[in-house]
Amino acid sequence: MDVKEYIASGKLELYVAGALSTEENLEVQHYAIQYPEIRNEIEAIEQAILAVTEAASPKMPSDGFTKIKARIDDVIPFTPEGTSSKGTSWGSYLGWAASVLLAVGLFWMYTENSKLQSEIELTNKEKQSLEDILSDTQEEITYKESLLEDIRDQNVTVIALGGQTVSPSSYAKAYWNKEESKVIIDAKGLPEPPEGFTYQVWSLKLDPLTPTSIGLLDDFASVDTKLFTLENANESEAFGITLEPEGGSETPTLEQLYTLGAVGS
Repeated sequence: MDVKEYIASGKLELYVAGALSTEENLEVQHYAIQYPEIRNEIEAIEQAILAVTEAASPKMPSDGFTKIKARIDDVIPFTPEGTSSKGTSWGSYLGWAASVLLAVGLFWMYTENSKLQSEIELTNKEKQSLEDILSDTQEEITYKESLLEDIRDQNVTVIALGGQTVSPSSYAKAYWNKEESKVIIDAKGLPEPPEGFTYQVWSLKLDPLTPTSIGLLDDFASVDTKLFTLENANESEAFGITLEPEGGSETPTLEQLYTLGAVGS
């Protein structure tokens, strides 16, 4: 037998509500003994129904049941079995009807509670997703504000890097803060590097020409601002950007020099 399919059939909820026939009750009891999963599901349904009923129902006074019983006895007098000449009493029919109504009501409450729990879980997931998006957005805003402050620092020297032979239309800017030994490269004017290649930034001494790598512009396509912060403790006289294989090169490939600019020019 497929236990999961049997549990999903809804028969266990009807069993707990007392809405099954005698044969069906015996079947459920037999399977509950044979399969622990079914027994556990029955217990879970009972607990859920009790919890929902307790939460949804008003508290009954201590003498409430006695009063209800007295009113019922006034309307439907008790006739001992065997003394009635008309077979089954109206009380029995009303009892069965009340049982069926109770079973349907409890099953409906259990189903609605399950739906409500699912909606709450979905709402919580959507809330967490929104909080994550807001957190990421706030972090991005904070990062951009920090970059803007660095670029506007009074100690920053701005060097314009013009396009070279391999790409005359390319351009970039270097914001060099000599006091803090860092440079921010604005590479908005560079084309996206082909697959397997990356841009490499060089600090240059001009006499004699001595290039020193200060870093790579990795993940170029995914950085929407095209602003890259690099360490630079060199006595730079110029900056250049070349296109190199991924991982960078020991020395610049001059044939792939995209931009170049001298400090103070």
